[in-house]
This record gives sequence, C-alpha cells and structure tokens, in this order.
Amino acid sequence: MKTHYPSKSKAFPLQIVLVVPFLIQIFAAVSLVGYLSFKNGERAVNDLAEQFIDRTTEVVDEHLKSYLSIPQSLNQINADAIHREILDVRDRQTLGKYFWDQMQAYDLTYIGIGLITGEGLGAARYDGKTITIDDWTAKLPNNTFTYATDNQGNRTQVNARWDWNNFNESWYTQPIAAGKPIWGKIVTANFPTGPYISASASRPIYDSQNRLLGMIATDIHLSKLSDFLRSLNISQSGEVFLLERDGTLIASSGTEKPFVLVNQKIRRLRAIDSSDPIIQNIARHLQTFNGFKSITQDTDFKLEVQGKRHFVDAIPWRDKYGLDWLVVVSVPEDTFMAQINANTRTTIALCFGALVIASVMGVFTSHWIVRPILRLNWASKAMASGNLDQQVETSIIQELNTLSNSFNQMVEQLHESFTALEKSKEKLEDRVEERTTELKNALEELQRTQSQVIQSEKMSSLGQLVAGVAHEINNPVNFIHGNLVYVQEYTQDLLAFVQLYQHYNPNPAAEIQTLAEDIDLEFLQEDLPRMLSSMKVGTERICQIVLSLRNFSRIDEAEFKSVDIHEGIDSTLMILQHRLKAKPEQPEIEVIKDYGTLPLVECYAGQLNQVFMNILVNAIDALEENNTKLTYKEIEENPSQIKIRTSVVDSKWLEIAIADNGVGISKEFQQRIFDPFFTTKPVGKGTGMGMSISYQIITEKHDGKLECFSTPGKGTEFIIQIPLQLKVHGVV
Repeated sequence: MKTHYPSKSKAFPLQIVLVVPFLIQIFAAVSLVGYLSFKNGERAVNDLAEQFIDRTTEVVDEHLKSYLSIPQSLNQINADAIHREILDVRDRQTLGKYFWDQMQAYDLTYIGIGLITGEGLGAARYDGKTITIDDWTAKLPNNTFTYATDNQGNRTQVNARWDWNNFNESWYTQPIAAGKPIWGKIVTANFPTGPYISASASRPIYDSQNRLLGMIATDIHLSKLSDFLRSLNISQSGEVFLLERDGTLIASSGTEKPFVLVNQKIRRLRAIDSSDPIIQNIARHLQTFNGFKSITQDTDFKLEVQGKRHFVDAIPWRDKYGLDWLVVVSVPEDTFMAQINANTRTTIALCFGALVIASVMGVFTSHWIVRPILRLNWASKAMASGNLDQQVETSIIQELNTLSNSFNQMVEQLHESFTALEKSKEKLEDRVEERTTELKNALEELQRTQSQVIQSEKMSSLGQLVAGVAHEINNPVNFIHGNLVYVQEYTQDLLAFVQLYQHYNPNPAAEIQTLAEDIDLEFLQEDLPRMLSSMKVGTERICQIVLSLRNFSRIDEAEFKSVDIHEGIDSTLMILQHRLKAKPEQPEIEVIKDYGTLPLVECYAGQLNQVFMNILVNAIDALEENNTKLTYKEIEENPSQIKIRTSVVDSKWLEIAIADNGVGISKEFQQRIFDPFFTTKPVGKGTGMGMSISYQIITEKHDGKLECFSTPGKGTEFIIQIPLQLKVHGVV
C-alpha cells in the first residue's frame, strides 16, 4: 500500500520559534508599560496644571476682591460722614488732615473730593511714598496748591501750583452723571515724580438735606497690581496678566510695564502690541473668540508660543461697581513635563537593554533546548524509513529526558505490536461481523430517536421563527411608520398650496379645470389625509404586535443582577414623559411617588422594566379615556394622578403598587386581565399581550405575585410582590 504524505508547507526553525515570540513579548511588555507610564504622567500633568492655574486664579480673585473693595468702602464711609455732617467740606484744614490719616492707614494713591462749586481737596501719594495735600479753588489759572506735610499731616510748604478743573475730569463727571458709586475710566499722567496710572473709585456726596455737594474719589495705583502678580510663584515660569475688555493691559507679572511714553506722555499698551511674546500670542488667540467682550465664562485652552505649549485660562472678573476685566493665567507645559520626558528616555533605554539581554539569553536557551529535540528528530526519521532499532540518549532537562525515555519505550512496544498485530488480524474479522449486527440494531434505534428529536426541534424552531419574523417585520414597518409623519406633513403642505392657489386663482385654465374634475380634486383633498391617518394607525398596530411577539420570544434572554428598583421606575417614567406632560386638550398627568427605603433587589431588570412600562401605559390610557369625557376645567378640579408606592414587606418581599384614578375595570374583566390576547382597549389600540407577559415575568421568572384591584369609575391599582433575593432556576 502506498503511503500519501501531506504536502510540505513553509516551516520555521525551532530556535526562531522559541526566541522571536519571547523577544516580541518582552519588547511589547516594556513598551506598553513605558507608554502607559507616559500617558499617566501626561494626564497627571494636565490635572496638576489645571489645579495650579485654578489655585492661582483663586489667589488673584481674592486679592482683587479685597484690594479693590477698599476704595469703594472708604468712599462710602467718607460720604456717610459728610452726609451726617461729621465731616465739614468747608473746613479744609481738618478735611485735609482727615484724608492724610486715611492715606497713612491704607495703601492708596489718592483720596479727595470735588465740589459742584469747582473747589476741591485731596491727599495724594504720587510718588508712592510721600503724602501731599492738594487744595484748589474754582478760579483759574494756577488754582491748585500742592502742599508738603509733616508727620502730623500739617501743611508745611507749597511744592507746586497748577491748573485744575473738576468739570473736565471723567473721575468727577462720570459718578455725577451716574448718580451712584462707580469705577471711573483709568487715569494716566506723567508727573515729575514719575508715571501715574490709577483706577478711580468715585461716588456722589450729599449734605444732610440730600442736596448734591459733588463727588468723592479714591484712587489706587495699578502698578500695585503688577507688584502683586510678580510676587506669585507662577511668575517664575508662567504669566498672569489683567486686561480691559478692549484688550488694553492693566497689569502683568512680567517686567514689561502696561504703558509706554510717547513725547513724554503716557500711552497705555494693548496686549496684542506687547513685547512679551506670551502676552501677545495669547491676546491674539483670545481675539479669535469674536473679541475680548465675548468671553463671558471661564475659558481654558492650550497654545503654542515659540515652539512651547502653554496651558492658558481666561476668566472674566467683575464687581458691582462696573469693573469688567479679564484675568489670564498661562503656565508652560515644560514646567511639568521635564521629569516625564526624562523618564520616557530612561524607559526607551531600558526597553532596548532588555531586548538585547533577552536576545542573548534566548539564543543560548533555545540552543540548549533544541539539541535533544534534534536527536529525537533524527531517530524518528530513521524509524519512518523502516529502521526500528533506534535508541535516544537522555537529557539533563527533565521534560526532554522523559520524552527520550518514552521514545525508547515506544520503540520496544512497536516491536511487540507488530508481532501481536498478525495474531489479532484473524480475531478482528470475527469481531467485525458481530459489530455489523450491533450497528444494524443501533441504526433502527437511532431512526426512532431521530423522529422524536425532529418533533422537539420543530417546537424550538417555532419560537426562533417568531422572533426572526418579528425582527424582520420590525425594520420595514418602523421605516414606513417613521416616514408616514413626514408624508402626512408633505401632503398637508401640498393640499394647503392647492387651496391657496384656488383662492388666488379661482378661474384656472380650462385644461387645469378639466384635470381637476377628472381626478375629483375635492374628494382627493378630503380623503387623502384620512387615508394617511388610517395607514399610521395600521403601522402603529403592527409595531405593537411585533413588540409583543419579540417580548414573548425573548422572555428568557434578560440579565439577572442586583438593581435599584427606583431607577427602573424613574427610567420608565422618563420614557413616558411625552405622554404625561400637559397637552392643549388636557392638563399634565401628576405622578406621585411614595418611595420607601429599598435595598438592591436581585431580579431580571430588563423584564421588570417591561412590566412597569405595560402597567404605566395602561394607566395613562385609562386616564386619557376618562379625560375625553370631561372638560379642561373639570380635569383641573379633579386632576389625573398616578401614584407609585414602594415598600419592603416582612423583610423578605418587595412590594410595588401603581394606582391611577382613571375609569377603572369591571370585575368581569379583572378576572381575565392577565389572559393572553385579552384587552379592554378599543380595536387598534392594544394587542392584549402586555399584561399576560407582565404576569409571566412576575410569577414565573421572579416567583412573585401580580394582583389587580379596581373599582369602576374610581381607578385601578396593580400590586407587584417579588422576593428581595431570588433563587435562579435554570438558564436565564
């Protein structure tokens, strides 16, 4: 007999098979660990950057609130003192010392008043250190005297004289016009003592008879805000700056000042014109948000500046006196990523080293393992060629040693087997005849069993067929049903167009009139909407029947787990919300929940939700049926209600009661409410499957109870009871 050997396919040496997967596994494991380490580090960096920026923003916000509240609070104190005549605006010596004392107590730039007579007085710290007193009259020119003061606030000498007119200054005119405390426009001036840029808090002042005297103002030097921002830890690596809504810089943590001198006059600097590339690029990016004024909430993003990524956060800052600024915080990613990048390089080096070491070890190990196997291979080939006298040396590897011993024993057994084979040949022929008889009898028994199996398969396939047919019908029916709405809308639009055309063209051409009579246009206009409505009702009926068939065919596919029953009820109510809400013909259906304290319940959650859906839909249908007999006012006086109550009974049972105040069910129908295909609804509105399925789910799948109690004309209540811990029988 000729032996047929299988065709040779491409094979690999054992050493490659042993080494390559080992190396791939080592490389993949190290690479995966390195990658996950890098991604976790990167995620941690993002979280840290957000926390750092949020903390910085909170510090800036708290400082602005405290620092900028002082001028307004001080103005209110001084205005109240003037109103109560504690301060006399005509006593200029006392008023000057009073303001001088307040300048000593607070880190301010200016405190003063401007009167409607054109006169005024104030205490100033123009150079940031020395306090002087300004006193002016209404008569120009040189109407203002700047006095030096001693350590008691007394005027010692006149330092300068200059022109001043209250009525030309915004810090005077704006609060007078507003009639309330406000922040005036930021004031800039280039004094001999240095540049002066300040925000002025102003408010009107009145005498005891509520007659307007003028206004009082308190200034703060905005360089103090820059000093504060530079004192933050972020200033070493990041950037914090304040902007007005027109993009003008107020203060920043950098060395750049928020203004420039042009012909010895101060010109405030726009952020997009800043020499600081970070401020400039961030400002330009913020302009892409439809301008700075469009930023009304916390806005964070990443921005690349000079090849480096920055975390940026822009936060609107407002107060009740009219300030509307932007606080911008920027932190470079390198601040946090330096160690992550170093770790990545170390990981790559370790991965390469592990690969080299694993390669060397794999080569030596595979060579050590392969040599005994090659000896077995040579001996096997010799046996295949007919030389059965083969012996293999043992190995120091336990498994290979066992394999060599087994091979040697196999050789000995082959010798014995060939001898015994000849003897067993004769016995085999006799046994074949006996087996033939046994097989004939077994075949007859198999045929009888087959007929029984076929019958069982028919019953099993019937359930699958129902599910399959329901699934196949469901898709086209849903397509038709979903598009009927649009067809109805399009038809109504076309009919409205025809009516509009008939209204404005009552005497069309003879050909059009003839065609209208041929197609009976009036009947078509009346009958087409009714036809579409009938089609919609029919598709809804098919959808309901398909859904019931699918529920029956998939009754055993639900998942058994511990769930919160209240979540299932609430989810079902959410799905039915469109039916519960108010409509033009009836008010909203009230849902009253009386939830008890329930533990997690072991159940088939999906099937139990189907029970809730069926009961709640029936309750809504009953309420809507009852409402059709009542007027809108009668429904409001006796509102439609669904009450849902949950509780634990005897520490073992969960009880769920769902009641409505609808039309109710007669006692005759109550006895049949759980029968398949039985329904109390009109033809076309119910399949009669919902309550039957619900009863089967509760009683058979949950070993529970489902009862119906109803009084005609007063409502219906369904009570569900299932054990808190259900013992599962069979396969779900």
